[in-house]
Amino acid sequence: MYGKFRQEEATNHQRSFSAAQNAATHSENTHKHCAFTSRILEVALNLRKRGYSDSYLTTMVRALKCIAKHVNLDNPNEVLDYIARKKVMDSYKANLCDFYKHYADYYGIPFTKPKYRRDHKLPYIPTREELNIIISHASKKYALIYSIMLDTGIRPVEVSNIRLKDIDLEKGTINIYSAKHGNPRIVKVSSRTLAMLKEYINKNSFDLNDRIFPNNGTISNTFERLRTSLAKKLKNPRLKRIRLYDFRHYYATTLYYETKDLLLVKEMLGHKNIKNTLVYTHLVKMDTEEKYYSATAKTVEEATKLIEQGWQYITTFNDIMIFRKRK
Repeated sequence: MYGKFRQEEATNHQRSFSAAQNAATHSENTHKHCAFTSRILEVALNLRKRGYSDSYLTTMVRALKCIAKHVNLDNPNEVLDYIARKKVMDSYKANLCDFYKHYADYYGIPFTKPKYRRDHKLPYIPTREELNIIISHASKKYALIYSIMLDTGIRPVEVSNIRLKDIDLEKGTINIYSAKHGNPRIVKVSSRTLAMLKEYINKNSFDLNDRIFPNNGTISNTFERLRTSLAKKLKNPRLKRIRLYDFRHYYATTLYYETKDLLLVKEMLGHKNIKNTLVYTHLVKMDTEEKYYSATAKTVEEATKLIEQGWQYITTFNDIMIFRKRK
């Protein structure tokens, strides 16, 4: 009996010692993680001064904090090993290495990025009906946000940067100051979206310099929750494939299909490099029954010349007149 008691006492003592060790290790890791958090934020602030977007920096900070929970950020070999063992696509591993390179460069840590292959997949293009389903089930504010993206193809971060002074309610236009170092531009919304926008502004007391929509992260998270719940509620798994960025992809694909004008698509998307626009030429299924040439005009003089050459006026899209002629 005495021996059994001594054995149980020894076992309990060992368990208490192990628990104390685990608690101490957890406390030490928590302390290290907090220390790395401040170092990560210092890197982000430096990059922000150099012109990096808030959305990029938010993603970078989140990724580096996740790595810091598992390994010592000041040890590049530990970081490389962690990334290599992580069960994710090589494209994501390459992104993690990009983020860590910023950290390493800032603190003078020698680091050579490994060569992970980036897979460039064609984006998924939802149907207009699928996008309308999402819009119709959103709150008024988010239905407006999604409608603006559908009408104009602007990026989510560009939506979050819209200030009241950027909007012309008479013309139905919005000045966009581009993300990703792209080109600024003026976009036009549909009459339906304009009515929603007027109602939204009238119900809120915005100053001219106020951003009128939530930040990019909130917009993205709200969309993901809505999309996931709708896919389950409507028993439509295709909805889960739709990303917030796919409103932009739908706009670009539709515009190229209607005009076959790559330079117009490049201009409306705010791309600086036409290579980024070329992807949409692979996504359009050409009409096999009737084939047309297309052209655009921005002025009355340009439109007059096209008409004299036999071009047929079709519509006006964002203040640009679109014409076609049979092949």
